Amino acid sequence: MDTNIDFKNIWKQQTSNKPNLEELLGKLKKFKNENLRKIIIMNVLLIVTSIGIAFIWYQFQPQLMTTKAGIILVILAMVIFLLAYNKMFMIFYTIDNTQSNSQYLQSLYSVKNKQKFIQTTMLNIYFIMLFLGICLYMYEYTLQMTSFYALLAYTLMIVWIGFNWFYVRPKTIKKQEAKLNGLINKFEEINNQLQDL
Repeated sequence: MDTNIDFKNIWKQQTSNKPNLEELLGKLKKFKNENLRKIIIMNVLLIVTSIGIAFIWYQFQPQLMTTKAGIILVILAMVIFLLAYNKMFMIFYTIDNTQSNSQYLQSLYSVKNKQKFIQTTMLNIYFIMLFLGICLYMYEYTLQMTSFYALLAYTLMIVWIGFNWFYVRPKTIKKQEAKLNGLINKFEEINNQLQDL
């Protein structure tokens, strides 16, 4: 019986789909950069929107307290959301090329936990405050309309928020989770392979 086994040839002939570490690190870097860019864009958009809303308050000088309370609620919703969302920045920023596979995996788990918190708790708070703020803000101006147009204005606002809540938000969440779970699964697979060696 021949006991001279060529392990190198057997290893080369394997056809299993093992994740390429360099390719995976490239995907992680792309994921990190995309998310950092999203954080920056979100900051710019919400800050500019808040400044625009404050300018509307200053320019048009609303008379009723409900309008002022609505403006404050909308701006507060944006500020609270940004404070929570910006905590993701440090998580993404600390991911670099010097980490081990298990550290990459821990960073991705941190991202997943933080993302889950933002997608549930923070978005719920944001949408509730935004909805209430817009309703209060619109009250003063809908008093000057006929009942039909006032009802139409509130209906359109509710439809717009409902569309974002029931269609855009779940679709965005699924897309974010799919990307993140794909990376986590590949890093787990590499970690398992390294532990088996």
